[in-house]
Amino acid sequence: MHNAYFDALGAVTAFLTFLVTFIPRAVVQGIPLLFGSTGEILTEKSGNLNLGIPGIMYVGGICGVIGSFFYEQSLVDPAAMNGLLAVLIPIACCLLGSLLMGLIYCFLTVTLRANQNVTGLAMTTFGVGVGNFFGGSLIKLTDSEVPSIALSRTSEFFHRPIFGKAVTENWFGQIFLSYGFMVYLAIIVALVTAFVLKRTRTGLHLRAVGENPNTADAASINVTRYKYVATCIGSMIAGLGGLYYVMDYASGVWSNNAFGDRGWLAIALVIFTIWRSNVGVLSSVLFGGLYILHLYLPIGRYPAVKELYKMLPYVVTIIVLCITSLRKKREDQPPQSLGLPYFREER
Repeated sequence: MHNAYFDALGAVTAFLTFLVTFIPRAVVQGIPLLFGSTGEILTEKSGNLNLGIPGIMYVGGICGVIGSFFYEQSLVDPAAMNGLLAVLIPIACCLLGSLLMGLIYCFLTVTLRANQNVTGLAMTTFGVGVGNFFGGSLIKLTDSEVPSIALSRTSEFFHRPIFGKAVTENWFGQIFLSYGFMVYLAIIVALVTAFVLKRTRTGLHLRAVGENPNTADAASINVTRYKYVATCIGSMIAGLGGLYYVMDYASGVWSNNAFGDRGWLAIALVIFTIWRSNVGVLSSVLFGGLYILHLYLPIGRYPAVKELYKMLPYVVTIIVLCITSLRKKREDQPPQSLGLPYFREER
């Protein structure tokens, strides 16, 4: 009886210790997905289906790297680095690069009325190519022996816990307070986006454009303007996900083709959250946990099982998609005009 009690107590302690180490890793894995899904939700609410999110995140990451690289190179004394500039320069470069990608997408799909699916896939290919080209060029400039760029000094300002390292000494601090400022920025952006879409007149107009642009146009709502603004802002938010991945998660190290499938997971998260960015806050942590779960589950003598574990986020998304389709509740469905070009002449 006595031994059973201590065995149970030890099991509970081990499980709690596991959670304290697992949850922070799930959070940092999920933040790029939260940025990407929030930006895509805002875009899709306008009726634009932007499958170029992986490419936009890639461009956002490399633009931030370019800005940080040249800022670090301009310093004679690395110790003289200004923390504010070290943060603002890569963020500004990231936002400008992501904005340009959003403008290109809008010009092709809204102004020229190109097919949104094809355009989005082309934007992904283009964004990855741009990132690899400029990333490879910077690697050559550094004469690095390894195919990567290390911006460790800039990364310190992104990775540093916003509440200080002292608060991470207990379980509460490790789970909730041990992250850099971009983690909390992602949460704030997701919550503000949900509030704007649900509670403001601007959000109402945007949702009207996504549901029925003909009716919105008849009500004197500028459909083209809303599509442009929502898509460009959504692209800028998604680009921050790429910047976070490089500067915080990867500790300032850029290497070509390192993003993996995170951009596609961000799009999958949009479906999982049923187009609600506030739901994405916790859902991104779930996706982040599922993404790294294969590191904790036993694989036995069959390494291929590890690849099956990596499919979990997509399997869960498919299940949610099936459930929402069977329920057929209007609020759980995508905007009615999603992916469809708007022809005002046909109104």
